[in-house]
Parts: sequence; C-alpha cells; structure tokens
Amino acid sequence: MTALNITTDGPHGHVARVTLNRPEVRNAFNAELIAELTAAFTELGQRGDLRAIVLAAEGKAFCAGADLNWMKAMAGYSWDENHADATKLADMLWAIWSCPVPVIARVQGDVYAGGVGLVACADIVVAVDTAGFCLSEAKLGLLPATIGPYVVKALGEQASRRYFVTAERFAADEARRLGLVHEVVAADALDAKVDELAAAITANGPAAVRACKQLVKDVASREITPALRDDTARRIADIRASAEGREGVQSFLGKRKPGWLAG
Repeated sequence: MTALNITTDGPHGHVARVTLNRPEVRNAFNAELIAELTAAFTELGQRGDLRAIVLAAEGKAFCAGADLNWMKAMAGYSWDENHADATKLADMLWAIWSCPVPVIARVQGDVYAGGVGLVACADIVVAVDTAGFCLSEAKLGLLPATIGPYVVKALGEQASRRYFVTAERFAADEARRLGLVHEVVAADALDAKVDELAAAITANGPAAVRACKQLVKDVASREITPALRDDTARRIADIRASAEGREGVQSFLGKRKPGWLAG
C-alpha cells in the first residue's frame, strides 16, 4: 500500500486529489509519506493544466502527526540527524505552501500536531463538524517548530500563544472562528462543499487564480508603501494586457463564456 494516492478528476481533468493513505496509523507522518507529499506537490505545481488540488485522507483521522515508529527512531538521533530529518518535514510543508495551484484541504477527521501544519498550508479548509484539532507537541516535551510559521499565519498569533503552550484540543467550530478553517459541515455534506469550492475555482481564469494566490502572499503584512502601490498597479496592468485578461473582459462584455471554460 502506498502512503499517498493521487488522482485527477473534474469535467476536464483540472482537479487533482492527493489522499493520505495510511488509515491504520491515522495517516501519521513517516519518512515515506513526507517524501511522497513533497514530490507530489512539487510535480503538481508544475502542471499548467491543473486548476485546484484537494488534499484529503482515508480513514477516521485526517492526520495524527508523527508516526510512533518514526518517533522511536528519532529518539536515538544525534542533533545533526534530527536537523536533517526536520528539514525534510520543513521542505514538505513549503512544497504545499508554495504550490502555485490553490489547495483545498478536505478534513474528514481529527487533526493533530504536524497534521495541523498540513491544514494551515492549504488555501481553503473544509472540515467536518466532528473534527478536533490539537497542537499536541508540548505534551511530549517538543514544540511545533517546522509547522509554526504556517500555523501562526492561519490560526493567528494570539490563539497560537494559547494552543501551542496548552496543547488543548479545540473543535472545528472554534477552528473556524479563529480562521484556521473556512467551512464546517456535516460529514454527508463534506464532498459536496469541497466540489463546490473546486468548481468555483475552476470557473475562474487559470492564470488569474494563480496570480491571486501569489498576490495574497506577497502583500500580506507588508506596509503599504509607494513601491507596493506601484507593484500592484504593474500586476493589474500585466494581467489586463494578457491574452487571458483580454478574453475575460471581452467575454463578459459580450455576455458569453470565456474560452477557459471550454477546455
């Protein structure tokens, strides 16, 4: 059994689904899964035909963090071995975060430790109402270091202060209130909501969607300076002058579907 399943669907094959496939260990990380996730998002991000990626999981839990056997092996690592190992996890998170294709996390169950990092790296998060979240590292005398930058961005600084140090479990509704999760639904509505969001993304201009994702990352937390204002003006000029931008405006004015919806 592979640690990861990758399929492509949607009306024109524009949606990829990356599914964690270790349900027997609650989809916990090990070296194999980390390597496969890194390779998958690196490769999918290079595909110009993709419009969205759904990150999902098999079984009752979305991701329980680190695999116990992997943790046992790490217990005997030297500092250099721990650093090399942690770097691979950091690289995996970066591959997801930096992927130019929008990522929707389909959270069908509990999310612990490093799994919260996976969720935080997604652009849109849909969770079942029974899912629980826990940054449990401190219970083991550890800290959520590699996932920290992404979790703090998604969860917020003040909430991160609390949940990093208490390692409390919090519910899906609280995760939504804090901004980590966008939609909370019943289990039988999960796929419909994920498909609805994927369809909304694929209906938009492909290049525009990627540019929108990059825009948020580039302007978040930056001071609004003359240089930033000029940068944003240049971005809209670039896309207005592009073939996709011209097609989008012309199709709107002509009351017809844009060309990207046909292919």
